[in-house]
Amino acid sequence: QLQASGGGLVQAGGSLRLSCAASGRTFSSYAMGWFRQAPGKEREFVAAISWSGDVTLYSDSVKGRFTVSRDNAKNTVYLQMDSLKPEDTAVYYCAVKSYNGRVLSRSGAWYNFWGRGTQVTVSS
Repeated sequence: QLQASGGGLVQAGGSLRLSCAASGRTFSSYAMGWFRQAPGKEREFVAAISWSGDVTLYSDSVKGRFTVSRDNAKNTVYLQMDSLKPEDTAVYYCAVKSYNGRVLSRSGAWYNFWGRGTQVTVSS
């Protein structure tokens, strides 16, 4: 089971931190990705992190503003979002790949389990 949380309404320039908690034996070791989908748009990749936590991947649109991290003791992955822009408004999803390697993917098809999303709204 995946549970994303931390979304909300924030003004442009503000910050939010999303969390995604993984539970259950399916998730013994996994990479995690964050994706988002805005109304009328396709789902897009945001960030990913390896099981070890030392490999990360970001989309160009969020690089330098968002930071993905994890606490494996808590089975939780975080997405710190700073300098938010109105175009960051979307439903954000976390997704898991049962995998302990160091090569990550931006493709949604690579991930094999998805959580429910959390809404992020950035006002101008």
